[in-house]
Amino acid sequence: MTNLKPSDKALVPFVSVDKMMKLIHHIGVEDMLRGLADYIEADFKRWELFDKTPRVASHSEKGVIELMPTSDGDVYGFKYVNGHPDNTKDGFQTVTAFGLLANVDNGYPVLLTEMTILTALRTAATSAVVARLLAPKGAHVMAMIGNGAQSEFQSLAMKAICGVDEVRLYDIDRAATAKCARNLAGHGIKVVECETAEDAILGAQIITTCTADKQYATILTDNMVGSGVHINAIGGDCPGKTELAPAILHRSDIFVEFPEQTRIEGEIQQLDADHEVTEIWQVLTGQAEGRRSAEQITLFDSVGFAIEDFSALRYVRDQIAETGLFQPLDLLADPDDPRDLFGMLQRAG
Repeated sequence: MTNLKPSDKALVPFVSVDKMMKLIHHIGVEDMLRGLADYIEADFKRWELFDKTPRVASHSEKGVIELMPTSDGDVYGFKYVNGHPDNTKDGFQTVTAFGLLANVDNGYPVLLTEMTILTALRTAATSAVVARLLAPKGAHVMAMIGNGAQSEFQSLAMKAICGVDEVRLYDIDRAATAKCARNLAGHGIKVVECETAEDAILGAQIITTCTADKQYATILTDNMVGSGVHINAIGGDCPGKTELAPAILHRSDIFVEFPEQTRIEGEIQQLDADHEVTEIWQVLTGQAEGRRSAEQITLFDSVGFAIEDFSALRYVRDQIAETGLFQPLDLLADPDDPRDLFGMLQRAG
């Protein structure tokens, strides 16, 4: 049998879950969140260069499977991601993901990586980038409503990027709150376990909602939200899934990633199609105002957008080039003669 050793063209750097965790520990969680935030902000500032397409979603009664593609003209990226709220009952993650970067010029992949952990990091980094823009001056307390897999990442991103030093936790599942509090111990942030969502919001300048139920829900009622706060609503991410009472939306100045996607999947699906929103990239580039007063309620209606994943993939590509925390994956057929794929197959026999 012929021994056909893969050529360099056949090999794609692959970051497994194990390598991703080693990379995060090598860099440090908070430093990695700051690094991701820098890449996300840089890409938002060149927003107009990107292909912008709402994610391609396949919905079922159990959840959703999505593809999230984009390109800046030089590099193409996509993420595969699912969202299945009942998965945890069967021992599965609610969200799993993997992603890829490729050269636009020849279509060859340059990175394949796990993105279950990376998505949690990039989502938290995005939330913190926006909160740094929109939260009231001096904000240092966050209410974390929903204490599932995203909660620790959100809390640490707010600490690392926004200076939050206290997080107030609430979840209808008290075991989830206990889990989050246990995981955050020793990370230099005060953790308060709360009995109700109302208790969690007391004294918080930033309110983050991140629940998993795929339904119209009212996690925050109008009377729970006072003036002068910033809300990160990150749990609503598909049609029919929301977390906020409509009255809160009418009292807030709303900021979004990509309106065409958010109007279908975000909190603003509850509003008229022409309800005014501001795109975050416009605030970052100085083309639109963010927070204008201490009394203003700002709301980031976040559903996640492909450019954030692109930023995260770029960041990982750059880090593994320095650390070597990847393995070469024999992913691409590479015959000596590009026109003779069958000949390569025959020789392998």
